[in-house]
Amino acid sequence: MKIISKKICMAKDIGIHRNMFGGILMAWIDEAAVAFATEYCSTPNMVTLKVGELLFKKPLKVGDHVRLYGDVEHLGNTSITIRVEVRRYSVYSGEETIVCTTSITFVRIDDDGSPTPIGESIRKRHFQPIEELVSA
Repeated sequence: MKIISKKICMAKDIGIHRNMFGGILMAWIDEAAVAFATEYCSTPNMVTLKVGELLFKKPLKVGDHVRLYGDVEHLGNTSITIRVEVRRYSVYSGEETIVCTTSITFVRIDDDGSPTPIGESIRKRHFQPIEELVSA
């Protein structure tokens, strides 16, 4: 997985139980994942279709450094699904703890908002055929 965003949990992000508010974290995930998806697919025209189960494993507190990691889980004809891990990062030890996981699917759209193909050039750029890998 690749780092797709870094954040710091601030007092404005905290909910009533003194943990980071889940809705804020969900927004961070959506923002980081769509930025990754648009770059991967070479188009700004992506919209969120579906967010998978969000599993909140550990709380985040004020001052926590947060790293969001992502990787392509599936590339469809008009959609891309990104697997996301949110990790708390210790600046002292470099240790990372997974605090949240999910997957999020985006659809490429045209100017009218209709789904449009991602394009074969994107697949070719990111996926080498087995024959090319074996002969290299």
